[in-house]
Amino acid sequence: MFTTGFDNELYIRLQSEKIRERISAFGGKLYLEFGGKLFDDYHASRVLPGFKPDSKLQMLMTLKEEAEIVIVINAYDIEKNKMRGDLGITYDADVLRLIDAFRLAGFYVGSVVLTQYSSQPAATAFSARLEKLGIKVFHHYSIDGYPDDVKAIVSENGYGRNEYIETSRSLVIVTAPGPGSGKMAVCMSQLYHDNARGVSAGYAKFETFPVWNLPLKHPVNIAYESATVDLGDVNMIDHYHFDAYGVMAVNYNRDIEIYPVMNAIFEKIYGKSPYKSPTDMGVNMAGYCIIDDEVVKEAARKEIIRRFYTCACAERKGLIDDHSQTARCELLMRQAGATIESRLVVNAALEKERLTGAPAAAIELNDGRIIVGKTTSLLGASSAMLLNALKALAGVDDGIQLIAQKYIEPIQQLKVNILGNTNPRLHMDEVLVALCICASTDENAAKCVEQLKNLKHCEAHSSVILSQVDENIYRKLGINLTCEPVYQTKKLYHK
Repeated sequence: MFTTGFDNELYIRLQSEKIRERISAFGGKLYLEFGGKLFDDYHASRVLPGFKPDSKLQMLMTLKEEAEIVIVINAYDIEKNKMRGDLGITYDADVLRLIDAFRLAGFYVGSVVLTQYSSQPAATAFSARLEKLGIKVFHHYSIDGYPDDVKAIVSENGYGRNEYIETSRSLVIVTAPGPGSGKMAVCMSQLYHDNARGVSAGYAKFETFPVWNLPLKHPVNIAYESATVDLGDVNMIDHYHFDAYGVMAVNYNRDIEIYPVMNAIFEKIYGKSPYKSPTDMGVNMAGYCIIDDEVVKEAARKEIIRRFYTCACAERKGLIDDHSQTARCELLMRQAGATIESRLVVNAALEKERLTGAPAAAIELNDGRIIVGKTTSLLGASSAMLLNALKALAGVDDGIQLIAQKYIEPIQQLKVNILGNTNPRLHMDEVLVALCICASTDENAAKCVEQLKNLKHCEAHSSVILSQVDENIYRKLGINLTCEPVYQTKKLYHK
């Protein structure tokens, strides 16, 4: 059952106030590195119930007239077609998506920066494509001795070799499709160039996780570790912050490890560092906006379990080379006091599969009811579950057929005989289209369509790995899905 544990409006107000304070503190110009996803932070919305996926965007809307966007992408990520796992698109495609989304929201997108650029063919082609689209492109290069040789980094052959990004607003938001893009390095390079030009500017990080003023082993912070297990992030006490202020603060290993270098770079550029700790560099008011800690803890435990399943499925798909990441997720579950048994939809789906001998799916509605779906000759388990859940929400008798077989069979014939699919069963997207068509003439189908919005925040589990099509529909409906790390068949190739 969905219960709010986070005050979103308070968050927007406090975060925007703190950013304005930083702009003023640095003389009117701030490079703000954005950690995490800006438009669609579904992780934050799951572990902080009440946090909206676009909360960061809504906060920035209050600063829109002062802000411009710089999008950073690592040239090597372009070369290897790195994917955003949550959206199923490559990082370079996501750059275009982000530009469109920012512009649609009324933001000025100033430029795109390709980091670690060394004339890689795919990166060069992408750069040319952006320029043809009228987007300014800048190139930053690898620096020998980075990140330890501060003298080489802060020199004409280090930051000085990078192309200077011309900016015109007081707040420069530096964001990227994902981690490892080089956002921090871009910000520091700009500070070097601005200082050489006599421009007063500063740097700060917009971070949500880990939440610095929650305990180290708070489930929300453990959930962050499980979300970044592929990066090897580990939460740690920021000893620099404790030494400076006598206050315990939580940060993560990469920021703590890089802080001495950052501090030295600041000193090299400015003569002194504006920050006494890595936590100082962050702007993060999320911890002050939690209004029900128990609700937030429980939501975070659920997310940690989901992350375990995500990692296990990635390992089964061959996207992870070894078992260490899954094992790490399992360890984090234990640390948070989370158990698979507490995820009720898991047992429900597996029991239905045991009884029917075929893949099954289960969903927990927001009122606590658990609805299952089985595989039939017409429908996949997720499709059957979806229809059963909608009937339950709409108060439609379970025995009523929402989509007549005479409507399903022509779709199956099209799939198999014309489009060449081997699986005749309807996927969730096909079921939804058929249901909407039936809703134009059938009252029960219309009632069920009206209930689609009430599936948001529900928990679901499939006894097998699903197709990308079905996974996308779960995501778009706002249903939190997990899958058993097994395939439906023993085939080597799975679409």
